[in-house]
Amino acid sequence: MTQQHNHQPSTKISAAKIALFVFLAIIAFFLITEHWAHILGLPPLFLILGLCIVMHLFMHGAHGGHGGGGGNNQ
Repeated sequence: MTQQHNHQPSTKISAAKIALFVFLAIIAFFLITEHWAHILGLPPLFLILGLCIVMHLFMHGAHGGHGGGGGNNQ
């Protein structure tokens, strides 16, 4: 005897999920609006850190890395 189950995915969203999404949207809105000055202050910080990393990489090209210094020590 074979039983056939007709399982179809439910497309209904429960009230709890809707409430959760609304709550998360409200939290995101207030986090963004209250901390907007901090968010706008980050790009200059990333620019400075990025320039430091790039300078570090380019300056190591002159002497071959951290270890040697390029000298001929005997």
